[in-house]
Amino acid sequence: MSTHFRPSRRQVLRDTALGFGSLALADLLHAADAGGAPKPHFEPKAKRVIFLFMKGGPSHLDTFEPKPLLDRDDGKPYPGPRPRVVFAKTGNLLKSPWKFKRYGQCGSPVSDLFPHVAGCVDDICFVHSLHGTNPAHGGAALKLHTGSDNFVRPSMGAWIAYGLGTANANLPAFVTVCPTLAHGGVNNWGSAFLPASCQGVPLGNAGTPFEKAKVKYIENPALTRDAQRTQLDLLADLNREHLAQAGPDGALEGRLESFELAFRMQRAMPEAEDTSKETDKTRALYGLDDPVTAPFGRQCLLARRLAERGVRFVQVTHSDDKVQWDQHGNLRRDHAKNAREVDKPIAGLLKDLKARGLLKDTLVLWGGEFGRTPTVEGGGNDGRDHNPEGFTVWMAGGGVKPGFRYGATDDYGWHAAENKVHVHDLHATVLALLGLDHERLTYRHAGRDFRLTDVHGTVVKDLFA
Repeated sequence: MSTHFRPSRRQVLRDTALGFGSLALADLLHAADAGGAPKPHFEPKAKRVIFLFMKGGPSHLDTFEPKPLLDRDDGKPYPGPRPRVVFAKTGNLLKSPWKFKRYGQCGSPVSDLFPHVAGCVDDICFVHSLHGTNPAHGGAALKLHTGSDNFVRPSMGAWIAYGLGTANANLPAFVTVCPTLAHGGVNNWGSAFLPASCQGVPLGNAGTPFEKAKVKYIENPALTRDAQRTQLDLLADLNREHLAQAGPDGALEGRLESFELAFRMQRAMPEAEDTSKETDKTRALYGLDDPVTAPFGRQCLLARRLAERGVRFVQVTHSDDKVQWDQHGNLRRDHAKNAREVDKPIAGLLKDLKARGLLKDTLVLWGGEFGRTPTVEGGGNDGRDHNPEGFTVWMAGGGVKPGFRYGATDDYGWHAAENKVHVHDLHATVLALLGLDHERLTYRHAGRDFRLTDVHGTVVKDLFA
């Protein structure tokens, strides 16, 4: 049986018609690459993002959006329509165990859970009307991170890395600190079909104590730096020779770029991770002097250090191996514990960024994959179920209106009701603050142009300062 070799189109262009086809191909490829380094589509308000992800779903009803009717009707049946799809069965209405007060010149309400963040409300833009589509952790987390709850798609951080690149050639454009490995896992910070260099570089994971969370293989005890450099140069020469014959290969080129970045990171990343030279005042600001706040405080301090060194997107996850903010029961005990761990570090981050002049062009985004129901779940009248129908996220710095509240859920806090903001709208807005048009930030894959917002999304310009 004979075997027939079928040349690729690139090979045909290169080898036929005296090579004139290859000249045309090279010209087209050169034109495609002529844009050089990534640039924003228009003047940005923010240069970087720090995403504080509260894994599991903090309750908007117990943190930043009080509901007087919920307090009044505690224990009564919910009077409105329940969502067609719910995660679990719930009972009657449950008022918040915490008291709310108004803070700052803006008068934004914050519960007793967040006394330190409450002192920063004049810098915060609350969005009380976010809504998604999935009541399960996996789908909701993927939706928030990638814009899709059922397909493998590039993460928000990867899209931003692709659109803007890094401002420091010795550090990655996207770093994720102690990410959860549950509910989508690596897909929440992956690059999917975007170049491999766009994916998030993880520092440990949610099950790793932060002091042990390091970039894997950041040291090479077997080879000196000179030997590694020689090895990489040889590999690069071989692959350039291959690319010259076979034509452009995005996956291979991205992998080569990742090798080079990993080599440069051997010096830059340990320096960025080293917080020992921070002043005692700064360390206390983040709560590093308290064993309760120190773990998340170190994560937030590292986020600031990475952001000021040119990392475009830093994600900091508050979670453990039990899905930290998922209080189907023991709401009073565990929401109080969770808030205690993050409240002072988050406020410290906002104050530190502001004092250093970084908050004006750093967008800080806080939130979980969904909120919680106004109705009770679990024994002891002490839990809330998942609620993607309406919940709160907030932003600070980076060109958003300070001391501002936008949107609202209904009178009991179940459904987004006023100035509704879908997850796609949030993504479009974050990209716009970075100078990126979500409809133009596309990548050709499998015969179509993909984008973070798919075919949806509206920029919420009312949030802009």
